Amino acid sequence: MLDFNDVEKLIENFNNSDMRELEIDDGSFHIRLSKNDAPKAPVAYQSQVDAPAVAVSEPQAVNQVDESQADEGQTIKAPMVGTVYLKPEPDKEPYVKVGSRVHKGDIVCIIEAMKMMTEIKSDLDGVISEIVVENEDLVEFDQPLFKVTEG
Repeated sequence: MLDFNDVEKLIENFNNSDMRELEIDDGSFHIRLSKNDAPKAPVAYQSQVDAPAVAVSEPQAVNQVDESQADEGQTIKAPMVGTVYLKPEPDKEPYVKVGSRVHKGDIVCIIEAMKMMTEIKSDLDGVISEIVVENEDLVEFDQPLFKVTEG
């Protein structure tokens, strides 16, 4: 059973460790910790903990940003933390450009995390209206990558 002191100790140990991310979710307890402000490879750790439900929420300002982005069209977001590559190889053309038509399942970029390359596929149909990130940027989980408009 995890109490407040256990959570404090968990956070302290996390801050003193080399881990970049920690997420624990067993259905009744969920906590996500991240130190991804430095360009280091992320390390994720997941564990099952028998604990009462504890609510850990994002700051309200983050939710307000998400709402304003929703007004500007739909976005393709990063499903993971890592380095984004907009081209399959440095000397090749980008997967998509502003004005490119995408369909659900089309590859739009690659995210590298822990030496593994993951193809990121569009979950939307439409036209790329904006590329929000630069090639080789470090991206956070759920960070907008592309804005897509219907068309």
